[in-house]
Amino acid sequence: MGNLCAILEPQPSKKKQQPSKRLSNAPPSLSQYSSNRWARTRSSRKDKIDDAVIQEQAIAAAALLFKQHQQNGTLPFDRSASLRFPNAALRKNSLPRSSSSRARSLADPLLPPHQLVNQDIKLEDLETNHYVLVHGGGFGAWCWYKTIALLEEGGFKVDAIDLTGSGVHSFDSNNITCLSQYVKPLTDFLDKLPEGEKVILVGHDFGGACISYVMELFPLKISKAVFIAAAMLISGQSTLDIFSQQAGSNDLLRRAQIFLYSNGNNQAPTSIDLDKSLLKDLLFNQSPAKDVALASVSMRPIPFAPVLEKLSLSDLKYGSVRRFYIETPEDNAIPITVQENMINASPPEKVFRLKGADHSPFFSKPQGLHKLLVEISKIP
Repeated sequence: MGNLCAILEPQPSKKKQQPSKRLSNAPPSLSQYSSNRWARTRSSRKDKIDDAVIQEQAIAAAALLFKQHQQNGTLPFDRSASLRFPNAALRKNSLPRSSSSRARSLADPLLPPHQLVNQDIKLEDLETNHYVLVHGGGFGAWCWYKTIALLEEGGFKVDAIDLTGSGVHSFDSNNITCLSQYVKPLTDFLDKLPEGEKVILVGHDFGGACISYVMELFPLKISKAVFIAAAMLISGQSTLDIFSQQAGSNDLLRRAQIFLYSNGNNQAPTSIDLDKSLLKDLLFNQSPAKDVALASVSMRPIPFAPVLEKLSLSDLKYGSVRRFYIETPEDNAIPITVQENMINASPPEKVFRLKGADHSPFFSKPQGLHKLLVEISKIP
């Protein structure tokens, strides 16, 4: 406002002649223009020189790091880091760029999110760094491929089990008559585990009932049990009992189920298949299309007899294993209300909620799932 008043205030002049309006808007003098231009040019040149120095120093540091890594193999080197070169000559004999067309910003993290999660982990301080992953009904070990990669990059040991008639296991799921037969690959694995060695057991979907069964058999070999959108039963309960709770409310699940009768239509069903056209809506409503495609050609029928079997779980054995539950709020197969009913009926040590996860968080939220699994491993 003061500047505006100064402009409007009449100014004294030495001459009676009024200054022309044209002169009041005259451009700056040539000397002023040249001076400003020279200042900008000098500033621009200085900035370019500073950038070049910084870039050359960064490249030199990267080259030194790479040389040390080649010599002793003790320093990790991330080849995905994008580099900017001050001139074309430096591109020769240099490390390759990433496939990203965007140059790395100083604000970008130097490590991917899962590596940031792993940074503060001392594996030797954990009770165990060994995960055993158990798939859900119709799935196979293949569904854990993202989780396996993330955990192994963090230095964890991982085994994913194909239960009988699942994944690459050649047995016909229609011929499975009991839960012990279905989980035999898992019980065989734990039985061969060296004495004193423990694992973190992770079960998804119907895999929750499977890990509960082996928790009763091998409580001393299981450090922690993690239920992911899984059937977490109480003694005397079957997985069918859990699904019966939502029989009237989950029309999508009812429509997706296809009962198979290999012993004849007048006998009990032998397995349950799922309508491929409804897989995405039921199991993968938040998952990438490529993972939905993988599942559609990899899923197999779910044996029916194990789903009917009621578990016998004791406080002395099953109850001695520390349990954790990961909820999936966008789940259309086992809705969050059913998950919370199971949690309330048999409260675990801690409950986590994976925001935005569908029934298959290993596809829809692999980074978030990885973070929670690592966090659970660190709980003393």
